[in-house]
Amino acid sequence: MDFSDKIKQFSKRIEVIKGNLTTEEATKTALIMPFFQILEYDVFNPLEFMPEYTADVGVKRGEKVDYAILEDGKPIILIEAKNIKDKLTKHDAQLFRYFTATEARFAILTNGIIYKFFTDLEEKNIMDEKPFMTINLLDIDENKISHLKKFAKTNFDIDVVFNIASESKYTNLIKEQLNEQLENPSDEFVRFIINDFYNGVKTQNVVEKFRPIVKRSILQFATDFMNEKLKTLLESNNEENENEKKKMTEQKSKEDSEKKAKEKVEKEKIKKDEECQKKDIKTDVTKEEQLQEISREEKEAFNIVQAILVDFSCKEDITYRKDKDWLKVLYKDNEKSWICNIKLTPSDKLISLPNQNDEPTEYRMDEIIDIRELKDELNYVLSKYIN
Repeated sequence: MDFSDKIKQFSKRIEVIKGNLTTEEATKTALIMPFFQILEYDVFNPLEFMPEYTADVGVKRGEKVDYAILEDGKPIILIEAKNIKDKLTKHDAQLFRYFTATEARFAILTNGIIYKFFTDLEEKNIMDEKPFMTINLLDIDENKISHLKKFAKTNFDIDVVFNIASESKYTNLIKEQLNEQLENPSDEFVRFIINDFYNGVKTQNVVEKFRPIVKRSILQFATDFMNEKLKTLLESNNEENENEKKKMTEQKSKEDSEKKAKEKVEKEKIKKDEECQKKDIKTDVTKEEQLQEISREEKEAFNIVQAILVDFSCKEDITYRKDKDWLKVLYKDNEKSWICNIKLTPSDKLISLPNQNDEPTEYRMDEIIDIRELKDELNYVLSKYIN
């Protein structure tokens, strides 16, 4: 299960148990500690995840933060936990003081559902008033999950996360500014927009005249832009769907062709088996008598060749003749349809097969069983006689 799936699964768990949590301790145990376990921290190891962390100097006597994530004994992330019912609307002064008094670069304020992430973008070592990122686990934003993953133990890099914090904060501020101008364009914004096409003096009356026009234009532009993006997305999806359908059709056609080819092979095999069964039983008797004339090794070699070729021919169609030191393996006992010649003596183990010009090509063997390595060649020779 990847990180995103774990967060979504945890979100479902929160929905189930949140109604039974009434205290801060219950919130810590049931929600906050499991959350940081998803971020790969060992919440039961005080060398890594220190509960009730106390700074040496710079804070009120006896004042603590709920948790500190440590690296080499020094805090890198401070965590202040609140009751699940706390709205987190007030800035936490205690967390602010601890941030200043320690070397931590990040602070988290949470009620187990909402997590507010702080750093010191505005003034070094002074915690910002506003969080650079807020995550609601009951209303998950996919974009923020990727940022959250950067806080996982194996991914955590202070410089990388700080850069993300900076970009996230200013992205949010720019979005807020754009939204504000969209709702109520300022005088400066209206003048900026009309500057390139209105050559007259931009008096207040002119600004008031253009303000509603600018607002409607921005809204129309945003609508057109989103519609175009949506249209492109739908067209892309349609194209992907068409390609998928085409692939499925081609795949089905391929499977049907393979099925028909397989059925054809099966039918031919059944037909051939039936033909083999109709062979005169005298063939077996004759072959049995012939086999008595050859050595045990030659019989073994012939049986191997016969077994290799049985998928393409009846066993009875694969015959042999003995010619001095050579055992000639034939198709239907025809000298012109020779499949291979085998020579087995104490000093030599040879097998020769006809090449494209029907001339013998010899192969030396260490063991009789090596004939199996020529399966493809033997089948090829037989196919020439069958076809």
